[in-house]
Amino acid sequence: MAGVKPTDLAPTAAVKFFGAGTAACFADLLTFPLDTAKVRLQIQGESKSSEGKMVKYRGVFGTINTMVKTEGPRSLYSGLVAGLQRQMSFASVRIGLYDSMKQFYTRGTDNAGIGSRLMAGCTTGAMAVAFAQPTDVVKVRFQAQVRGAEAEGVKRYSGTMDAYRTIARTEGIRGLWKGCGPNITRNAIVNCSELVTYDIIKEIILQYNIMTDNMPCHFTAAFSAGFITTIVASPVDVVKTRFMNSSAGKYNSAINCAVTMMRNEGPKAFYKGFMPSFLRLGSWNIVMFVTYEQIKKHVMRAQQSWESPI
Repeated sequence: MAGVKPTDLAPTAAVKFFGAGTAACFADLLTFPLDTAKVRLQIQGESKSSEGKMVKYRGVFGTINTMVKTEGPRSLYSGLVAGLQRQMSFASVRIGLYDSMKQFYTRGTDNAGIGSRLMAGCTTGAMAVAFAQPTDVVKVRFQAQVRGAEAEGVKRYSGTMDAYRTIARTEGIRGLWKGCGPNITRNAIVNCSELVTYDIIKEIILQYNIMTDNMPCHFTAAFSAGFITTIVASPVDVVKTRFMNSSAGKYNSAINCAVTMMRNEGPKAFYKGFMPSFLRLGSWNIVMFVTYEQIKKHVMRAQQSWESPI
């Protein structure tokens, strides 16, 4: 990321890797209810009967309120364990290795163009999906299931490890990587729009001395990155959620899922859950990037104090 002062000790790849995973887990803890509401809104309408069903969820806060009333507060954190597992493996790769991959594409120079940044974002995003896709599948399944009722086409799992075992047993190992294609596409888009936008906006802020390299700068860059990412990535995110949550054989492919959505629900279906997506991505980006920057700074300061002579 841009913004390291010449007098600062640059964070190592290990610090970035650890810091990204830790910051992402902290951000997930604070914003998980918004993500669960987003998933419920995105899958709403996919299992309508021929007579049709009443719309159960209306808006992000209405969805949260309905879930708390009908399923209890714990339903908002259904799938949290898999979510934290996902972030620790996923964010560590896609965010923590971004700078290293950017240097790889620029052959070690500090002058990274937009092309190098986009390539770095696409690469780390694809690598992260390869590692963490099973955790994402389990997280979405838990978030989509209705507590206390066997929802149509939604399997029930007694716990996170039971979910991994059940999916592998009933759908095969490939079931754990269900939706890998649309997820790679989504994360290439998310990584490029999120990391590259944050990187460039932060660089501009520091280059023109609008702010110093501190929390207000990180907040501004992170909020902007979250907004742009939500606009760009929402259609792919909805298709990914629908496809990963679907029962075996419901959709032939992610493209078939998208075509079915367009035919049955129209183009607006691709932006279902937009507001919770923005609230979640915006707040997630702010918490994650601010925490990430602070972790890097304080870990390197601690390392300097340990290495400096008494």
